Amino acid sequence: MGGFFAAVSRRDCLSDAFFGVDYHSHLGTRRAGLAAYDPEAGLQREIHNIENAPFRTKFARIFEEMRGTAAIGCISDRDPQPLLIRSNHGPYAICMTGVINNADALTEQYLSFSGGHFDAMSGGRVNHTELLAALIDQKSSFVEGIRFAQSQIEGTACVLILTKDGEVIAARDKAGRLPVHVGRDADGYAVAFESFAYQKLGYEDCYELGPGEIVLLRPDEMISLSPPGGKKRICAFLWSYYGYPTSSYEGVNVEAMRYRNGEIMARADMEAGRCRDIDYVGGVPDSGTPHAIGYANESGIRFARAFIKYTPTWQRSFMPAHQTDRNKIAKMKQIPVHELIAGKNLLFVDDSIVRGTQLRETVDFLYENGAKAVHIRSACPPILYSCKYLNFSPATSEMELLARRVIVELEGEEGLNYLDEYSDGTTERGRKLRATICEKLHFASLEFQTTKGVCEAIGLPECELCTYCWNGKE
Repeated sequence: MGGFFAAVSRRDCLSDAFFGVDYHSHLGTRRAGLAAYDPEAGLQREIHNIENAPFRTKFARIFEEMRGTAAIGCISDRDPQPLLIRSNHGPYAICMTGVINNADALTEQYLSFSGGHFDAMSGGRVNHTELLAALIDQKSSFVEGIRFAQSQIEGTACVLILTKDGEVIAARDKAGRLPVHVGRDADGYAVAFESFAYQKLGYEDCYELGPGEIVLLRPDEMISLSPPGGKKRICAFLWSYYGYPTSSYEGVNVEAMRYRNGEIMARADMEAGRCRDIDYVGGVPDSGTPHAIGYANESGIRFARAFIKYTPTWQRSFMPAHQTDRNKIAKMKQIPVHELIAGKNLLFVDDSIVRGTQLRETVDFLYENGAKAVHIRSACPPILYSCKYLNFSPATSEMELLARRVIVELEGEEGLNYLDEYSDGTTERGRKLRATICEKLHFASLEFQTTKGVCEAIGLPECELCTYCWNGKE
């Protein structure tokens, strides 16, 4: 994942960009950068590695080194950005959120006719933001270039461009899988992935870009450069997992959706007689907690935090590049509350089950601290496909995904012809999948939310949501 922020103003707005980018730190921990435009200094840019230190620490001296009436910045879980580019459009800065899955093919195609080159990264890989810029620069205007780039990219690309004249161009990806919000204050505009980022800085909600829409922002106006397309497939996982609780997408708040999602799961369990003899309901923190609150409120079972994450010195366990590091950090963060664990039947709601490694260690940790039984509920359906749009569940092989791996273990490759049945907990195959995962990961029971349940909790029709990782639908 990753997130971005931009501001354009009559005043110096570098401070807005600094804090706006920092508010996207939950979306990535690898690279961060800021670019600014000042009428005297021109375009400036700074990038830092933030794997071992937070954004604010690495950029603490930024106000001594940069200034500007327009700025863009990003938190990235992949490549260094923003980049400063000089091309037929003149000098400009650019950053993106998303992923380009056909980057190798696009790179070879570009090199075959351009006579140009790319600044190669380790292993010969090309920075996706530089590749995006190369695609844009093949056309005579930014608008034509962005449209062309998005037509060629297999994946997702939301774009921010800071021009040589101090204007900001913002573009949402062609299917609207990621959000792009616009806020306004008395002096100008801000653009953000997470709308709360500019709200905290005094901007008011102004506009949410539609799929493929492109706008130009100046301090005194927002101009539509390309209208929104008709098809929208915004990622349902925004609400289930990686969206910040205070954010809203398409007018739907993340925290409120998670409460509704938990309520729907609780009703399903009660109707099936599955939630008996549970002492406490809890969430696998942090994103599983609001789902669990909704479950507890609906079921009437007491909510409790049987273990607490020690977060002041431990980074998010999802982010480290290596699974062994993620597992170790996840284990180090868990501090038990023995009075709420020993001898208790516990039900935990997790936002999702991807590989299952950390969740098994969490369950084992609870048993080691005296739990009588640990039941698990997943706030989304089984993940059966690696995300190819947002890089949420990147995997060298889809066999890393727990549900898919278990299906192949049960039935060989033939089982992949019955993924819909395995996803459905009412079928024989679905029950077998759940029972097998319980045996492997030491769960007392396991149920998944349904795609229908997630869509109901969000409140948008399934045709407007991307559910690819659950059902493979484009």
